[in-house]
Amino acid sequence: MTEAHLFVIGLLLAWMAGIRAYLTVFGVGLAGLLGWVDLPPALQATQSWWVLGTSGALAVAEFFADKIPGVDSVWDLLQTLARIPAGAFLAAAALSPDGSLGPGALAVGAGTALASHGLKASARALINTSPEPASNMVASVAEDTVVIGGLALAMAYPWVALALVVGFSVTGALVVWWIWRILARGVRRLIAPPMA
Repeated sequence: MTEAHLFVIGLLLAWMAGIRAYLTVFGVGLAGLLGWVDLPPALQATQSWWVLGTSGALAVAEFFADKIPGVDSVWDLLQTLARIPAGAFLAAAALSPDGSLGPGALAVGAGTALASHGLKASARALINTSPEPASNMVASVAEDTVVIGGLALAMAYPWVALALVVGFSVTGALVVWWIWRILARGVRRLIAPPMA
């Protein structure tokens, strides 16, 4: 694989970690353990049974916690502490031919994970304003599907996956911004003093 491919895969792993860190780590480790991909030296740690067991158990816990309105927002807030460093590690590890993690790659991975995590958390905060729980579950299942499908696509066709991620991220950010503006306008109208 070329350095450009590894860079794209590192970005994609960081982006997915910003959405589901444990599922991403588990998927990378499982793909390496089963021989679906040859992992770079720094990512080979994800193949250990300890990492697979821990990330798998946490992915299952996240699967259920993320389906409950309100609980998902608290979970997202707490997971900021895990998703950003996980994204930084995954990006830097994907780019490391000798197992050392470069500061530039760590920064790019952390920034990418922070961006996708921020978009996810903003979208979920909007969804939580809806009184019914079905939209929350649909969004959560969609996030699970995006990460699982994204992992497979990133390993097979990283450039296609990158194009989809960029398109999805830009579209998602614009939609979230637009909805927040509409909500803010509505709140201002509600609290504005009545005209005499």
